Amino acid sequence: MSTQADLKWIQKELQELEDPALIEVFKKMLKSRKKVASKRIDIHQYNKELDTSIAQIKTGETYTHQQMGERIKKWSEQ
Repeated sequence: MSTQADLKWIQKELQELEDPALIEVFKKMLKSRKKVASKRIDIHQYNKELDTSIAQIKTGETYTHQQMGERIKKWSEQ
């Protein structure tokens, strides 16, 4: 399918959608995408965030794979 064909199909499906929870999910996803795209950081901020992450790892402020799986499940419940 081409991008235009995909968009037409998505528009058709959205017009028929009656599930408020699913509509809210789409809204949040689209709003989040715009926020992320508009919040680019410079190299200094990027390096600062890396340094913070490394410090957190060194002090044990991490999650196991299982713990992250549990956190992610909670996100989908909200």
